[in-house]
Amino acid sequence: MSSHVDGNALAGTLSEVFRTDMTTAVCCCDGCGETTTLASEMVYGTHGIVVRCRSCDDVLITLVETPDRVVLSFPGVSSMSVERGPDAQSEGEY
Repeated sequence: MSSHVDGNALAGTLSEVFRTDMTTAVCCCDGCGETTTLASEMVYGTHGIVVRCRSCDDVLITLVETPDRVVLSFPGVSSMSVERGPDAQSEGEY
């Protein structure tokens, strides 16, 4: 397997899609149950990006960029939580 960087490498691309800092998102691995921030996961990139669990090495997220879209898959994430920003609406306010 090739060398990896940490999840902070995803900051730019994911902020374009989600409009927030996704490196602070907390992910739970479906394989082993490890719960940690996306920034601390292992990121591999060749013809796309593969995010692997730092504990069990399962694939958590795949990301492929094309000229007009970003294609994401979350095959190994059982849950993901993201803090609301200061401008977020309260529950029930739409």
